[in-house]
Amino acid sequence: MVVPRPLKALDYRVPDGMTLKRGDIVEVPLGKSSTCLGVVWGSGEGGLDEARMKAVAHRFDVVPLKEELLRFVAWVASYVVATPGAVIDLVLRVPDALEPEKPRVAFRRSTRDVAKLTDARRRVLEVAADGLARRVGEFAEAAGVTSQVVRGLITAGALEEVVLPPMGSGPQPDPAFAGPVLSPAQSKAAVHMIKAVQARTFSAALLDGVTGSGKTETYFEAVAAAMQAGRQALIMLPEIALTVQFLERFAKRFGARPAEWHSDLTHAQRRRNWRAVMNGDVRAIVGARSALFLPFRDLGLIVVDEEHDTAFKQEDGLIYHARDMAVVRARIESCPIVLASATPSLETWINAESGRYTHLKLPERHGKATLPKATLIDLKREELGAGEFISPTLTQAVRDVLAQKEQAMLFLNRRGFAPLTLCKACGHKMKCSRCSAWLVEHRYRRKLVCHHCGADRNIPPACPECKTANAFIACGPGVERVAEEAKAKFPEARIAIASSDTMHGPRQVQAAIEAVADHSVDLLIGTQIMAKGHNFPMLTLVGVVDGDMGLEGADIRARERTFQLLHQVSGRAGRADRPGRVMVQTTDPRHPVLMAIASGDRDAFYRTEAGKREAGGLPPFAKLAALILSGWKEQSVREAGEALVAAAPIAHGVQVWGPAPAPLAMIRGQSRMRIAIHAERNVNLQAYLRAWLAAPKLSSGVTLSLDVDPQSFM
Repeated sequence: MVVPRPLKALDYRVPDGMTLKRGDIVEVPLGKSSTCLGVVWGSGEGGLDEARMKAVAHRFDVVPLKEELLRFVAWVASYVVATPGAVIDLVLRVPDALEPEKPRVAFRRSTRDVAKLTDARRRVLEVAADGLARRVGEFAEAAGVTSQVVRGLITAGALEEVVLPPMGSGPQPDPAFAGPVLSPAQSKAAVHMIKAVQARTFSAALLDGVTGSGKTETYFEAVAAAMQAGRQALIMLPEIALTVQFLERFAKRFGARPAEWHSDLTHAQRRRNWRAVMNGDVRAIVGARSALFLPFRDLGLIVVDEEHDTAFKQEDGLIYHARDMAVVRARIESCPIVLASATPSLETWINAESGRYTHLKLPERHGKATLPKATLIDLKREELGAGEFISPTLTQAVRDVLAQKEQAMLFLNRRGFAPLTLCKACGHKMKCSRCSAWLVEHRYRRKLVCHHCGADRNIPPACPECKTANAFIACGPGVERVAEEAKAKFPEARIAIASSDTMHGPRQVQAAIEAVADHSVDLLIGTQIMAKGHNFPMLTLVGVVDGDMGLEGADIRARERTFQLLHQVSGRAGRADRPGRVMVQTTDPRHPVLMAIASGDRDAFYRTEAGKREAGGLPPFAKLAALILSGWKEQSVREAGEALVAAAPIAHGVQVWGPAPAPLAMIRGQSRMRIAIHAERNVNLQAYLRAWLAAPKLSSGVTLSLDVDPQSFM
């Protein structure tokens, strides 16, 4: 039995009269007084006194988890070096979905009369006169009375109970509802994907299209093919913020929205959708990375949109990369997978170039739209005043666009007003007391905020170090500071800020998108939340305020990620009939990433980056893993790291580095140390890690987290 805990498989006794098979979901006792869910994994090891074994308490009346899902759980557990129980926990996240949905009770007018009616009761009966069944709260709202008035009528027999049918999943998407008119390149890619769906075998394809080329409409044809075959399609998106606009595009193509799976759903929606996926009632579902662990009845296609996005990496709890695990699930389920992006991850691009994945290319924008022209603004040649961050060249370009009644966006991937606040008298920097990070000024909130733990504090009236009053100055720009400068330079423009500080949840993101699309905004100041997936027909200029941000550092993927981000945000310009421009401010116009943005030669950048990675023995030409130790006492964490490294097995092709303080050496008050493991490609890294981590015992108060294929090095 596998229970959703980080435990090895446990043996239980099957009580008389109960029949179990692999994949059944059950309830079992755990510990002295608690119970938990479990999944029948197979026959027990034996050798235990059956009389002393705890018995399975209950088997849920649902279809067993499919063999393919169980194999996927085992594969993920083996790859990330975890127990199957830690992975099955992701599958069984909605326990009450295992029970049938409770009947929905409503009330309608009965034939019984009430002798004495108050005005309030009379209003309720007037509402009920249409014979429709309503819930108590609906009657109360419609009649303008309290719920007690309605319940009084129920007691008096004037309203009778009606059991409503179970909540349905709504209209099903229709594959033939509104097929699009595709370009020749789109049609060629769509035909390939449709044939892959019809073949019912595993295959992987990179749908590689420039921004605005219509990748979504193209892979929708593969989704339609899966639904026509009676199978299920999973579309994974990196962020919830993209879902609202995506759902509207889906409904336009298929006549109805797909089912959803993400953290913004209500619990009732999650319960209903989980059960519908298991029963096969849902044919198409769009979700975040956790949707990968849903119990599909007959999975026929997986699409990973914006496959390069770092949001597909789960960094807390069980650490895994949903894109890579999606490829594995598609292989186990014998279905095709489509990875879509305008800026593929280097790993995916290499797989496509080498022929391991099919490379489907959409080299042109859909319709009359053309790719924007990019130019670099050398800040060393610009004259900027003190506290200014928008160069004269970019300022004039924005004025020209606004004069033509078009829209512009200034992009800076830094929230808040300023990334650093210091005392001009003594140089004291305001730091988070719980993290090794500077506090970021958020002027609109009048707070100093830590972007790692979320702690905030008021801006002190005097420096805590030298006691000088009103001595704090803001260093560097955030979007709020750029917006303040923009308001001074473009006083007639309607300006809006789009960042995760100003927009909470997909609905607010959608409202901001609609405001830009409706031309209620002239100038948008945005972070990466506006860099992808959005279509603004009148936006013809994108100005990148700081093109140098993120270019260097200890992160081996810094150049790749900066290129992807700049390329994606550049793609917001000129997506309709009007041509677009991109202007990138930089102090290093000769940097390879920025030169690639300016030239538009993406593949040349990828070839250069791949060569550097291969020469340096870095992924995808080698393997990496990271051990992160954390605890409240720095000395204990350091000693645990040193003991762990001392216990590391010596193996050919494996190097262990550390322990060393993490770049963020403290988060939420806990000290952090990192150990890096580098292995050659032919090394079984998981076997090495299992052998190593099976023996050492950590000191009390120190926790260990394992990250195979780390994407972040903080």
